[in-house]
Amino acid sequence: MNARVTDRPTHVDFDVVFDEHYADLVRYCRRLTGEDDVAEDIAQESVCRLFGHELRAGPVDVRAWLFTTATNLARDRHRTATNRRRLLEVHPVRPSEPESPHAVLERREQEAGARAVLQAMAPRDKEILLMRYSGFSYREIAEAVGVAETSIGTLLSRAERRFADAAEQLEITP
Repeated sequence: MNARVTDRPTHVDFDVVFDEHYADLVRYCRRLTGEDDVAEDIAQESVCRLFGHELRAGPVDVRAWLFTTATNLARDRHRTATNRRRLLEVHPVRPSEPESPHAVLERREQEAGARAVLQAMAPRDKEILLMRYSGFSYREIAEAVGVAETSIGTLLSRAERRFADAAEQLEITP
């Protein structure tokens, strides 16, 4: 049985696709990359992507889709590695000086103080602050919290103010 994807959302049988295509896909990826581990990773990612998406737009040969996806993943991986090497040549990583015991102790005290302040805050304020300072965009925070994106700036400002007030009340310098 040759697995095909039709114009309606389909649920391809994982066992059939895996049995029919995985070994060939790994061999192809191995020839493409020259590395066994990378080939396995790319083949697995290709199969996972097939089952993670509803494929539409006419009959599509699953084998061709898998191999095209694997090719694109290998190209992306190569491009990323090339860019990383180029950036490391321009901005080499230099070993940093070990942190002094005093600096380690001070940093840990500040972290403990910040945790204590966060524990004293309302859950939504805490969530908004943690997400923002973890690099989330306003849109992502809005989706997670369930508010309009235009409200996040105000909510974040209020949460920061409440954080500072709570730190002052607890006599903590985070």
